[in-house]
Amino acid sequence: MSTAGRTTATDGAPQPVALAPLSGPGQKPWNRQRLRSNNEWLLLERLRCHGPLSRAQLARDTGLSKPTVSTALATLELAGLAREAGRFAPERGRTAVLYETDPGAGHVLGLDIGRARLRVAVADLSGCVVARRDLPNRGRSANAVADAVVAAAREALAEAGLPGTAVAHTVAGTPGVWDERRRSVRLAASLPGWGRPGLFDRIADGLGTTVTVANDANLAAVGEYTYGAGAGSRLFVYLLVGTGLGLGVVKDGELLTGAHGAVGELGLLRLPDCVSGTGPGTTSNGTTVEETVSADAVVRTALGLGMRRPLSAEKVFTRARLGEPAAVEAVRQEVDRLGHVLAVVAALLDPDVVVLGGGIGRSGDLLLRPLEQALYERSPLRPRLEPSRLGQDAVLLGAVATALEAARPEVFERRTAPIPG
Repeated sequence: MSTAGRTTATDGAPQPVALAPLSGPGQKPWNRQRLRSNNEWLLLERLRCHGPLSRAQLARDTGLSKPTVSTALATLELAGLAREAGRFAPERGRTAVLYETDPGAGHVLGLDIGRARLRVAVADLSGCVVARRDLPNRGRSANAVADAVVAAAREALAEAGLPGTAVAHTVAGTPGVWDERRRSVRLAASLPGWGRPGLFDRIADGLGTTVTVANDANLAAVGEYTYGAGAGSRLFVYLLVGTGLGLGVVKDGELLTGAHGAVGELGLLRLPDCVSGTGPGTTSNGTTVEETVSADAVVRTALGLGMRRPLSAEKVFTRARLGEPAAVEAVRQEVDRLGHVLAVVAALLDPDVVVLGGGIGRSGDLLLRPLEQALYERSPLRPRLEPSRLGQDAVLLGAVATALEAARPEVFERRTAPIPG
């Protein structure tokens, strides 16, 4: 069972468990019961990745004997982890019973906490989202934001007909970097007060589950690699451009986070005057990369070109599509600045794919071709540029995918441990 009120940091992308036996801090010395447990986990993962399958097929695929497979399947059925999925009638031979995992054996929560919106998803162990909430972030204090997240999660669980105890693991995506020593988020300027210690413990206590905290761009990269445009790439970069700027990097399926969890915090880099646009002989007052390419930067540029309030980056792009000169020029300047960012990313990381996501990324129809040209003018390195396939759900689905990797072995251990040998 998950431990209420405990928060942890994530150090990597969810990795396929494949057919390896259970391992980790909780691994016990070898004994007959442990061998049986490993066989059950082996079959459960085989069913998850390749099911439905028959006893005979499982025996062939795993090298286990048919009696061993039958015993292990009986244990998995009794534990509520596997179930019959129908029958297969070959042209010759006897009809075979097919088995599959039971996705309702456990559930996870994914949380996406942003400056503008709060998103919550409840998913079963197959990754199917069974309920979700998407609402504006109207919290006027950090505590209010934390409480709104808890309330939205409880509503989603109620919609799914699930008690809080059904949640095996929760992953929360947030701007900034999780500091385990201080138990708080650092470098989350877009959420005032969000760095105060105790906020995620407040969320964990409110939900009664373990909460893992991860950077939003990192989770978006995990989501896009797992479900979207980054699938199968050797080195994939997710560039999140919205209310802030974030970068997630996945190499051979593994999320790169750095020595302090701050890989991809390119937006914090302070720019010299010649790049920030303040001109010679003046100071940039610490202008950062984020301040030059985020949604607010697009609005500032458009206002400087004569467009009037109320204005948002989305409205600027919409009016650029209609050919309004000031909006077209604002988009051109955004492309120019993002082109510099992409050239730096290409030179440092040499990715094969860069996915453009976040609020700005939703305007790929206006940005991708000009960005390719801007990149090619600045660098001989030419990664493929792609729009996000997950859109605004990239962080949320990355949180779900990460939570599932923690939850599946947790649920297995919890459900099989009480069963007598």
